[in-house]
Amino acid sequence: MGCGLLGAKTGLKVRELLETLPILLLLVVLCGLDWALYSIFDTIRHHSFLQYSFRSSHKLEVKVGGDSMLARLLRKTIGALNTSSETVMESNNMPCLPQPVGLDARAYWRAALPIGLLVCLCLLQAFGYRLRRVIAAFYFPKREKKRILFLYNDLLRKRAAFTKLRRAAILRRARQQKAPRHPLADILHRGCPLLRRWLRRRCVVCQAPETPESYVCRTVDCEAVYCWSCWDDMRQRCPVCTPREELSSSAFSDSNDDTAYAG
Repeated sequence: MGCGLLGAKTGLKVRELLETLPILLLLVVLCGLDWALYSIFDTIRHHSFLQYSFRSSHKLEVKVGGDSMLARLLRKTIGALNTSSETVMESNNMPCLPQPVGLDARAYWRAALPIGLLVCLCLLQAFGYRLRRVIAAFYFPKREKKRILFLYNDLLRKRAAFTKLRRAAILRRARQQKAPRHPLADILHRGCPLLRRWLRRRCVVCQAPETPESYVCRTVDCEAVYCWSCWDDMRQRCPVCTPREELSSSAFSDSNDDTAYAG
């Protein structure tokens, strides 16, 4: 019963961890997407920078020669129009470029800390449930006894059902082995040594490939294949050719004790 409860608690932990897996994957995807976008924009900012420099000069000068009165008049009037200017202008496309800001390690830690706390709570949740059971058993001992008896009987019922399913699977595999094999498989088995590994018979319990050390049932019309470890687990009795009522349930269960329900 303790193994069953331990398995249930382990299954609960695994289920809780699997529920946190989508959140963890979302966090990883978002952090990866943030880093990728920052790298792209930073590359664009460094390699797309352009700087323009424009210089221009302008000079207007009118020269009037002569010493006449008209020449002197023109020099005074038109000479005022003589101008000289120089323009220097520099510009770049920095305002048009992206300005990415990368997250620091502290920001990543802040994002990952809630997920880490959630995983820790999932791992510690079973201990919280155990503490709750201890408190309830202290105040309601009779109720706790009924609960333990119910769980024990439910475990025995599940074990009996598992025994039937496992024996049915062994019988099904044995029938598949007894079925006539296609002639092409025999030809490949003889002509292609590399394919013999996949064409060999397998243990009806653990599906391990047949080896020279494997045990083959000597009962006529059975010939079920067992590896030595599975044959020892079966108490050296073939469940395929042995009647069901002659098999002990302990040969197919995890416990060496006979199944008995508690009242």
